[in-house]
Amino acid sequence: MSESLVSPQQFLARFWGVRGSISCPGPTHARYGGHTSCVEVRCGDRLFILDGGSGLRCLGEVLGAEHPIEGDMLLTHSHIDHIIGIPFFQPFFQSKSAFRLWAGHLGHGSGGLRAALGGFMQAPLFPVPPQVFDAALEYRDFDPGATLDLGDGVRIRTAPLNHPNNATGYRVEFGGRSICYVTDTEHVPGEPDQNILGLIAGADVMIYDSTYTDAEFPEHVGYGHSTWQEGVRLAEAAGVGRLVIFHHDPSHTDDIMDTIAEEAAAMRPGTVVAREGMTLSVA
Repeated sequence: MSESLVSPQQFLARFWGVRGSISCPGPTHARYGGHTSCVEVRCGDRLFILDGGSGLRCLGEVLGAEHPIEGDMLLTHSHIDHIIGIPFFQPFFQSKSAFRLWAGHLGHGSGGLRAALGGFMQAPLFPVPPQVFDAALEYRDFDPGATLDLGDGVRIRTAPLNHPNNATGYRVEFGGRSICYVTDTEHVPGEPDQNILGLIAGADVMIYDSTYTDAEFPEHVGYGHSTWQEGVRLAEAAGVGRLVIFHHDPSHTDDIMDTIAEEAAAMRPGTVVAREGMTLSVA
């Protein structure tokens, strides 16, 4: 993105991967997209990347023209669908680029994020280790619930999520506006998650784990995911501006997603279903 085209107050989210669990390319998933979780957030000229799913590779191809690049990658957790794009992210192979990688789900006794990515990028799972990256990478682990002051008027609030092996939700605040990224998390029916409500209160945008419908949820208890209807309930309770349905189940075809989009818009006008390539600007 050319610096001459960047407004110092721009605040936007661009979606590069919107699926959960596994990539699902093909004609039945063409309109909404089949890549797994990756959202680019721009705060002025600052770059933040929420999760490193398979959509990260596509973002990296675009960012290649911006060399050198400095940015922050905020990982909700290290399940494979959220980190599979990291070994294929072009800017990590650019020697003059620099990134900080953040994680709040691993604690401090297991080697943290550095060890987790190292365990993923090694035999017999992967042919080359993270040492192949040429960019300057810093691994920063934190405790969920921490607030991260990242400079240039950007503040990141965090909260623990209910997911197997833990996960972290993020609230990106910039210029008096906020975008919340809440995935992967499982709700308890009839018991709104107080950690999430505190994180999203009054947010302009909430991107929420809407893997299932309420009708599908009982068959998937324990999987660590929620429903778009619970997203509506949380958004209403917390006074969220716009709800974004996200982390679509791979079995949900474009036609199913169209139906969800219609039902969600009727239940809460202004609700949108995330699509690859979609950009939301927060005024």
